[in-house]
Amino acid sequence: MAIKSIFMKRFEVIFLSCLFAFFFVNAIEVKAQKTDTIYHTNGNILTGDFKKLNYGLVTYSMKGMGTISLETPEVANIKSIKQFEVKLQNGMLYFGSFDTTGIEGKVKIILKNGVELIRIADIVEVYPIKRSFWLRTTGDFSLGFNFSKGSDIATLVSSGNLTYRKRKSSFMLNWNNNNTFQADSLSSTNLALGLGVQRTLKNYWSLGSIVGASQNSQLGVKLRLDLTVIGIRDIVYNNWNRYFVAAGASVQRETPFDDLNETTDLAGIVTTVWKVYKYTAPKIWVDADLSFIPYITGDWRYRADFNLNPRVGLYGNDLQVGFQFYYSFDSRPPSNASTKYDWGINFQLTYSLH
Repeated sequence: MAIKSIFMKRFEVIFLSCLFAFFFVNAIEVKAQKTDTIYHTNGNILTGDFKKLNYGLVTYSMKGMGTISLETPEVANIKSIKQFEVKLQNGMLYFGSFDTTGIEGKVKIILKNGVELIRIADIVEVYPIKRSFWLRTTGDFSLGFNFSKGSDIATLVSSGNLTYRKRKSSFMLNWNNNNTFQADSLSSTNLALGLGVQRTLKNYWSLGSIVGASQNSQLGVKLRLDLTVIGIRDIVYNNWNRYFVAAGASVQRETPFDDLNETTDLAGIVTTVWKVYKYTAPKIWVDADLSFIPYITGDWRYRADFNLNPRVGLYGNDLQVGFQFYYSFDSRPPSNASTKYDWGINFQLTYSLH
């Protein structure tokens, strides 16, 4: 009983400490929400917490109004003493705070060793630095479900991504789980999981590394593990779209469902990604990517993957509805595969974090 009493007291102390810390951090956050000022082109002055700018949209939090969004053409000036990572259309990267100017549409970036005067229209990304783990994390969560009574086939899809940003670096976790059920049994599965890191270099270049695991029963792959290193080059990046290409090499270890002929190969990879966004009503996002993977070792083989994900905003920018289309091709799948290609289309509901 004495031990239980000591344990309960320690638990109460820990609980109360955590509760105090929670309210203390939130009190600091509420106070911090009054340190940033955005000057609207219509003359309004908004005071609150500047969270980020990307895809042509400023995300801003105001006490009593919650999170609001402004398109960059509506922003006349910005003032904040906090530190931000600022990326321009020309690939330049700055770290500093914001100060106003006497010119509408232009803002000062206060750097460690000087001041830069830039056009707000030239900014493509702004993210806060030296803040909490939670506030440096962004992501999307999607869920989809299709059912046909005639064929008694149902499809359940879940996917998402999380990105944690640090100075010049970002860490990414993404997943996609596509399961097809016929009657009461699982007839096929298409699963992919990836963990990566990306480092911003000079101008339009970045360097990335990804560790991935996947399974595709339609193509006969029980488990594919891969380690990929790529160079990334932004071709176009502005306030309505981003188009970039990536190329590199990948080590791939593949196990078929029959557990025979397990292979380890070196492959090349070329990827192109296009993201389009429109924030005038209706708000639209379109993500598309195409990858070509030729094998360097082993028998001549190549794979191709295509994904298309258009979405329309339902409520603000946090909730969207759309569909995901995917297509995968393998010129030489494992011998137990039923086909050389796999494709599907699923309607999804997506929630965006931060």
